[in-house]
Amino acid sequence: MRFTMKAAAALIGSIIVAGLLGTAPAPARVDSATVQLGGRSYELFRPAGLLQPTPLVVVLHGAGGTGKQLERSLGWDARAQANRFTVAYPNGVGRNWNAGLCCGQAARSNINDVGFIEQVVNDVSTRTLIDRQHVFVTGMSNGAMMALRMVCQTATFRGAASVAGTLVTSCPRQASVLQIHGTADPNVHYNGSRGTGPNRVRGEAIQSVDAHFRQVDLCPPPQVTRKGAVVTSTAVCPFGRVVQLVTVEGMGHRWPGSTYQLPNAGPTTNAINATDTAWRFFSRL
Repeated sequence: MRFTMKAAAALIGSIIVAGLLGTAPAPARVDSATVQLGGRSYELFRPAGLLQPTPLVVVLHGAGGTGKQLERSLGWDARAQANRFTVAYPNGVGRNWNAGLCCGQAARSNINDVGFIEQVVNDVSTRTLIDRQHVFVTGMSNGAMMALRMVCQTATFRGAASVAGTLVTSCPRQASVLQIHGTADPNVHYNGSRGTGPNRVRGEAIQSVDAHFRQVDLCPPPQVTRKGAVVTSTAVCPFGRVVQLVTVEGMGHRWPGSTYQLPNAGPTTNAINATDTAWRFFSRL
């Protein structure tokens, strides 16, 4: 960890405020750190100087990726700095997540990634103040599948955002879910047929996943809008839940608006920024 001049100023400010209020100062936090947790690890980012609980966003890498890779390329740290929330980037076993029917070593070995990600949330809460009513999960590809599994099988998360993923597990729970997906995705096909990537993913069709969550959430028919190649279907449902599908026509297996590059992943686009879209979705829940 680096103890920067910025972090030092934040610590001095917290001590002054604490002295005025007669309370103990909040511990100083540097911007980012790698945290070891039971033989595994995650990356943690928190804007310095926060003195009250913040939302937490858990960001899950795709197959073959790492938390640090996503931290550097998706822009979540900058969004967290601007909007004052905390971000955690867990690392999967063998760079994969056991999302159900996918993917890699994690699924073959039936790794308890649901339990690990819940441990990450609990560990973050011991290191910094988080608002447990506003914990969210998002991911790319296999990480997106894992994000959907987390809202399907735990009560930890208020909502999930899936980018270039699909549902590969059972899902009886109600949940707020955003999907962002390209119609030209060669690895996780929009229509649910088997993909051409290394994991040969065959999950639910993306519109079927959207329909599933609208059904279990007892949603009314969605409102559909178009802006160029981007078609957005939004259902505002009972108990504050929202189910949204953002379809990007002609986009491949991508996190739109980021520097994250994958080989043989099809066309990219800057028609939307997935990080900004996901945070806007979360901030309204």
